[in-house]
Amino acid sequence: MAEINEIKGVIGILTGGGDVPGLNPAIRAVTIRAIREGYRVLGIRRGWAGLVGLVRDKAADNSNCYQVLTEDIVNKSGRTGGTFLHTSRTHPGHVPQSDIPEHLQAEYNAPMNDLTPEVIKNLEFLGIDYLIPIGGDDTLSYGVHLYKKGMKVIAIPKTMDNDVPGTDYCIGFSTCVTRTIQMTNSLRTSAGSHERIMVLEVFGRYAGFTAMLPTMAGSANRCVIPEYKFNIELLTELLVADRRTNPSKYSVVLVSEGAMFEGGDMVFQDTTTDAYGHKKLGGIGDLVSAEIKALSPKFNNGKPISFINQKLGYLVRGGDPDAIDSIVPMAYGNLALDLILSGVHGRLVVLKNGRYDNVPIDVVTSTKKFVKVEKYYNKDRLRPLYKSFEMLPLFIMTSE
Repeated sequence: MAEINEIKGVIGILTGGGDVPGLNPAIRAVTIRAIREGYRVLGIRRGWAGLVGLVRDKAADNSNCYQVLTEDIVNKSGRTGGTFLHTSRTHPGHVPQSDIPEHLQAEYNAPMNDLTPEVIKNLEFLGIDYLIPIGGDDTLSYGVHLYKKGMKVIAIPKTMDNDVPGTDYCIGFSTCVTRTIQMTNSLRTSAGSHERIMVLEVFGRYAGFTAMLPTMAGSANRCVIPEYKFNIELLTELLVADRRTNPSKYSVVLVSEGAMFEGGDMVFQDTTTDAYGHKKLGGIGDLVSAEIKALSPKFNNGKPISFINQKLGYLVRGGDPDAIDSIVPMAYGNLALDLILSGVHGRLVVLKNGRYDNVPIDVVTSTKKFVKVEKYYNKDRLRPLYKSFEMLPLFIMTSE
């Protein structure tokens, strides 16, 4: 490779929100292509937190905030899961006083502070010409905010929930579905051995794609999702019937963490919130399991049915990416560089109907992406609804 003496510009890249397999391949793709095109690449550490904590002094040690990326660095991690740049749920527009960096505490001392002016100055200090945030709708919504402030931003969608608007696919979704199918099938032996009803809680705060796809693939008999408040008595009746007709005498339901009982609300671990105002979900699987056991005698000749209750949690987001989450991030990274080389910014790289493309970045904040219940969910059977797959995209339920 010919030595590049003149740097065309500086590209910053960061990962925010939850980790998923596929982030490192995306960082690798951006970095290798950018370097070969003559750009310098800076990896911002810990998501937006790296741009909040930076000290604008060339003599300061900012190694905790950013690092210069090279081909050697990204090649070593490009096949692994997680993000070697680390991540956080920091929202620079809503920083509590307790999280203000020491060098800014004299200026920002309100209970809640907007550090966007500091972020913009820090981007200028680093000489970043283009910024590539990789994240879900929370992380990318702040990217939209910076774009509207004049920063050149190109966004890459990432989230296991697959709920970033404007795209059919977000990095991490395929591995999550793959892991869910694998783990559900592994747990079947215990469910069958003890003739129980198995309740598995999966990720999905507002969208039920991670419960829908494994169920459609045959891993579960039923699923309950955030988009439709379910009747627990109907769910119990269906699962008892599924168990009865199964030669191994067990049945399985996938429960999205954001699923809600009919007449109820989301179940939270506590009342604390993250920087984006989200309470930590958790516990709906426990409640569903207890209710099913209590109601099961009504549909099982007066006899209660025991259950297996398992929260899959971080097991589906850890480890190496599958094939799709190795290939799509590579393509997304190169799409981002194509836009930069064309002088285009303010875009979200996407997959739509099986084709790579890009759309205006503000789609992230202008709409929401959910499972369309009337089209894809059978409310009477509490499972995916489908008739024909002709001309549908790979993962069936699109962003439209």
